[in-house]
Amino acid sequence: MGNLLYLVHRLPYPPNKGDKVRSYHLLKHLVQRHRVFLGTFVDDPADEAFVDTVREICPDVHVARLHPRMAKVRSLVGLLTHEALGLRYYKNAGLQAWVNETLLNHQIDGVVIFSSVMAQYLDKTPGNNTHPVLVDFVDVDSAKWAQYASNHKWPLSWLYGREGERLLAYERAVAARAKHSFFVTENEANLFLGKAPECAGKVDALSNGVDSDYFSPDPTRASPFAGDDAVPGQISLVFTGAMDYWPNIDAAIWFANDILPALRIEWPQLRFYIVGRSPPPSVAALACDAVVVTGTVPDVRPYLQHAAVVVAPLRIARGIQNKILEAMAMSRPVVASKSCVEAINARDGEDLVAATDEKDFVREIDALLKSSARASAIGQAGRVQVVKSYSWAAHLAGIDRYLAP
Repeated sequence: MGNLLYLVHRLPYPPNKGDKVRSYHLLKHLVQRHRVFLGTFVDDPADEAFVDTVREICPDVHVARLHPRMAKVRSLVGLLTHEALGLRYYKNAGLQAWVNETLLNHQIDGVVIFSSVMAQYLDKTPGNNTHPVLVDFVDVDSAKWAQYASNHKWPLSWLYGREGERLLAYERAVAARAKHSFFVTENEANLFLGKAPECAGKVDALSNGVDSDYFSPDPTRASPFAGDDAVPGQISLVFTGAMDYWPNIDAAIWFANDILPALRIEWPQLRFYIVGRSPPPSVAALACDAVVVTGTVPDVRPYLQHAAVVVAPLRIARGIQNKILEAMAMSRPVVASKSCVEAINARDGEDLVAATDEKDFVREIDALLKSSARASAIGQAGRVQVVKSYSWAAHLAGIDRYLAP
C-alpha cells in the first residue's frame, strides 16, 4: 500500500455522467490498495449532498467549490496570458494550497491526474517535485474543441479553434512529463500519438467498463412510460445523457428535428424521451406530444429497460460512450452513430447497430421496430458482449503496474 494524490476536475460521485462514471470507478479501484488523497471540485450544487458519500469511500478529501458562470468569466484571462481557457477555468488557490500541503506533509508515492487541466496543480508545488505522475486524459480534449470550431460560426469558431491549439500544446507538455498516460480507446491513444509522437511508448488505452450487475434487466421494474400521459400503443425511443453537454444537446436536437419526424410518418405512436439532467432552453423547447424532456430522473434504468430502441445520435463524440454500454447491459437494442460504434468492441448489426446519417437512423430504427425478434436478439447479444468485454475491474487493473514502486 502507498499514498496517492488523486486530482479530479469534478466530484467523482454520483456516477451519473460519463466522466464521473470513470473517475468514480477509478477512485474505487485505487482505494483498494492505496491511501488516496483526493482533490476535486463541486461544480453543481446538487452534488453537495454527495460529498459525505465520497468521504466514506476516501476520507482524505479536499473539495473546492466552482461556480461555472464566474469561472467562465475568470477563464477569459487566458486570452491575455496565451493559456488554454480551461486551465484558468479550473484554477483555484485553495486547492493549490491543499496540494502543496499534502505533498509536503505526507509521503506521497505517486500522483494520478484525471483530465489534463488538473495537471496544473503540480506546476507550482514547492521543492523538487519528483513524484511519478500518471495521467488519465480519457479523451483527446483538444480534438473535441477543434470539432466544436468546425461546427460553429465566427467568433465561436475562432475561440474554440484557439482553445484546441492551446490545450493540445498543454496536453503534449503534460504527457511528456508524465510517467505514463492513458486514453479510453486505442483510437484515442493513436490520435494523440499522431499529434504528440514524442510520447511514443508512454501512452496506452485504458478502456471504460460498466457495472453489469447494476445495469441489468429486472422483470419487476415498472415502466416509466405507463402514466396518464401515455398515448395508445405508445412506442418509446430513449436518449440518455447529461444535457448540459454540447454534443448531447446537438444529438437531441438533431434527432428530434431531423430524424423523428420521418419515423413518425409510419409510426405516429412514437415518443422520443430525452433523459438527463440540466436540459438547456434549446432542448426544453423540443417538448411536445412526440418529445418528452425529463430533466433529472432518480434512476435511468427504467427508461432504458422499457425503451423499444435506445438511440445515441452523437455527431461529435470522443471515445467510448458509457450511455451505450449501459443500454447494451440492459439488453436493449441500440442504434448509435458509426463513430460511437467503432469505439466499442462489439459487432455492428449483431450487438448493436451503426448509423451514419438521418436516413440510416430512420432505416435502422424502422427495421428494429418491424422485427421484435431481431431487436430482442440484438439486445441480448449486446448484454453478453458487455459482460464479456467491459468489466471495470479487468480494465482498471491496467494502471496497477505503473503504480508499483
